[in-house]
Amino acid sequence: MALPLEGITVLEFSQYLAGPYAGLRLADLGARVIKIERPRVGDACRQLAIKHLFVDGDSLLFHTINRNKESYAANLKDPEDLAKVKALVKHADVITHNFRPGVMDKIGLDYQTVRQLNPTIVYGEVSGYGKTGPWVNKPGQDLLAQSVSGLAWLSGNDSPDPTPFGFAIADMICGTHLAQGLLAALVRRQQQGIGALVEVSLLESILDFQFEGITTYLNNGEQLPKRSQVAGAHTLLEAPYGVYQTADGYLAIAMTDLGQLLELLECNVTSEQLSQPYEQRDAIKAAIQRRLVARSTDHWLTTLEAADIWCSDVYTYATLMNQKAYQQLDMDLTVSRPNGASVTTTRCPIQLNGDKLRSDVAAPALGNANEQLASEGLLDD
Repeated sequence: MALPLEGITVLEFSQYLAGPYAGLRLADLGARVIKIERPRVGDACRQLAIKHLFVDGDSLLFHTINRNKESYAANLKDPEDLAKVKALVKHADVITHNFRPGVMDKIGLDYQTVRQLNPTIVYGEVSGYGKTGPWVNKPGQDLLAQSVSGLAWLSGNDSPDPTPFGFAIADMICGTHLAQGLLAALVRRQQQGIGALVEVSLLESILDFQFEGITTYLNNGEQLPKRSQVAGAHTLLEAPYGVYQTADGYLAIAMTDLGQLLELLECNVTSEQLSQPYEQRDAIKAAIQRRLVARSTDHWLTTLEAADIWCSDVYTYATLMNQKAYQQLDMDLTVSRPNGASVTTTRCPIQLNGDKLRSDVAAPALGNANEQLASEGLLDD
């Protein structure tokens, strides 16, 4: 199957997660993504391990976010290497980087300089907190961006303590925004023949992720939503939304007709509580919980689904992956390096014309494309 971005070349100066996540999506869609890495050490993410898991000398995290790419090792402080990179720039369609503001200027690879080499380049920059302002030199790291964004006070149960997400959500959202901006700029370039500077930041992305909460805050007397005492609750939604314990597991209940649910469960809830489903949500949920814990999850699924109540089991990875619904998605993907080292990960979630986007090419070994790029003449000025 011909992929939409075949023929597009991306030079990825980005490290860690946000920029490389955008590169991963572009690679999935057919682009040739070449990571520009430091000799000997490469992208710092190669050594950023999750649970100290490594495959073929590189962290499992690096493998998950850099599959289907190539690697060109170059010392950007060396004039000869830099000249080769600038020659490569002339053949590129997209560049991404997440260096701190000013670093690419010193190297001579900032947008204004690059566009002189390649006038139609689409140039993507990732920063932590924007290119100006008092936080311009603050480390652009996921946990730090979550922590200053207000998100940590909306996650988890009612508690005096902040609760950040356990995953790099700021990086993932920011990488998604970068990919969207790059694709839009590529469309305009095709239509009008002009390049673009695309800028995103971790902070702006994680703020956008919270548009529900921030919009409510700004339009509701600047009152911060109160976290529920019941597990799995949504800070902005009333009862019964949440996760409840059953006799043998857990049950999630989403938006539904509260009166119908209470009648089915024969819950004892006062009319005053029912008239205030948000303010009294913890009391209502406690009444629901007392009923649900008496029977099994399967019992309640059968009962509630028959009444068109939106609910589901709460799976672990192990139980999910044994489900036929998961298996039919065919999400598992094994990628391999030429030496046989392999990693099982997840495929791109996008489908085109009914075809799932799959590639068995693993994350590149450092400098694996140096000879290939030279043989193609792409390093000659």
